[in-house]
Amino acid sequence: MAKPNYSFEKRQRELAKKKKKEEKEKERAARKAAGLPPIPDEPDDVDAADGAGPTDPARPA
Repeated sequence: MAKPNYSFEKRQRELAKKKKKEEKEKERAARKAAGLPPIPDEPDDVDAADGAGPTDPARPA
């Protein structure tokens, strides 16, 4: 059985992140050039987006 090539997988993830970041920067530059307001940063984590994150025990709900 062949063993997994983790360094290849890691490199592919890094390249995907880099590409996504470059596309985002390009979009922001285009919006800025067009005079449109910037898009607020969106959380990448789905759990963080629904507001169901950990609650602060010092603050009652």
